[in-house]
Amino acid sequence: METNSTPFESTDHGSNVGAPVVGKAAWIVLASAFVGWMFDAMDLYLFTMIMVPALHDLLGASQGSVMRIGGLIVGAKLLCWGIGGILSGIVADRFGRARVMLGTMLIYSVFTAAGAFARDWYQLLLFQMLAGFGIGGEWAAGAALVVETWPEKHRAKAVQVMQVANVAGLVAASALAILLSGAGWRWVLGVGAAPALASLGLRFITPESASWEQSRAAAMRHAGPKMGSISEIFGSPLRRRTIVGTLIASAMMIGGWGASIIFPTLLREFFPSAGSAEFTRQTGIAFMATNAGAVLGYASILLLVSLMPRVSRRIVYAVFCAGAWIAVVVLFGAAKTLGTFYFSMLGFGFFAMGGFGIVALYLTELFPLHVRATGQGFAWNMARLFTAFGPLLVSFASANLGFRVVGITLATVFGMGLAAIFFGPETG
Repeated sequence: METNSTPFESTDHGSNVGAPVVGKAAWIVLASAFVGWMFDAMDLYLFTMIMVPALHDLLGASQGSVMRIGGLIVGAKLLCWGIGGILSGIVADRFGRARVMLGTMLIYSVFTAAGAFARDWYQLLLFQMLAGFGIGGEWAAGAALVVETWPEKHRAKAVQVMQVANVAGLVAASALAILLSGAGWRWVLGVGAAPALASLGLRFITPESASWEQSRAAAMRHAGPKMGSISEIFGSPLRRRTIVGTLIASAMMIGGWGASIIFPTLLREFFPSAGSAEFTRQTGIAFMATNAGAVLGYASILLLVSLMPRVSRRIVYAVFCAGAWIAVVVLFGAAKTLGTFYFSMLGFGFFAMGGFGIVALYLTELFPLHVRATGQGFAWNMARLFTAFGPLLVSFASANLGFRVVGITLATVFGMGLAAIFFGPETG
């Protein structure tokens, strides 16, 4: 097992590295990345909120057909999510973090809103896939920009603050589902256009990474390493880091997304006669329980890295991974009442959603500057590609085995992350 970190941070030769003072540019970058990641998450989860009523409307079909088509759309979206994220990471290393981050915001917002005009499920599938390309690309560029703009002393805290935007986006999506449930699912998707306006405004105030600009200038003079090389992250000494990073992100993503796809079916048991509008509202309320848990999860990681900056990333990840495993088993194995359901969703949010905070921090510390967006983007988005097959398999298996059995079985994927993390380096 690799236990010692290579001093990759020596490639961050910007003047901001190690600086004790957080400047105005750093705050602007964090705010821009926060807004981008928040809207990214909002547009991502909006479809989950309205999937059942939207497909009932477009298909006029049975619950079984809705789940199969819904699984297909989510799987296709995640596939484009992963491909778009990997490509955006490479582009961000070669052409700049800020412009890629803001460009992806424009892409995902326009096509999420376009889904409001879908006349059949094929059109909804197409728009969700196109939105997926933009949604997948935002995180790698934004996280790299934050890491390279903030002083080294405060980077871990800044990354955690950025990750809280994921919860803020889920809260926004949940709130829209609750407030606009009576207006219909098309209005919920239509609000997805909001990030387009935000991206146009942020484009004029968000600075580029000074460290990236210096590295790119050196690469152009052939005085530094090549920027955005996909082959380098699989060469020595980065190969193990790339594999471990991909596995730990995959465990959290497959387990978290798989459970999220099934839980509306579990919720339906408690509201068997609810109409589309009421069920959309109840789905939003259930997600709020997840949001509350996720906020507590992110807050606990932020507190840890604030009080103990060098706290073991591997141990923290292992705790969250084990907790997510237990929470999903309890959710599908023991949630027989509405009260236990909400309590389980709270635990699921804390460990499975909050766990992405430590995943994000670990990935930003694994790779040197010239391949940072490429490396973390590859790991994060290969996990998305693996996850893309989950909704299809979960929907099929649930129809044949029962969703509770599938949910409990799905929880074992967290064991993969639990084992993989100890083969990676300790970056703290």
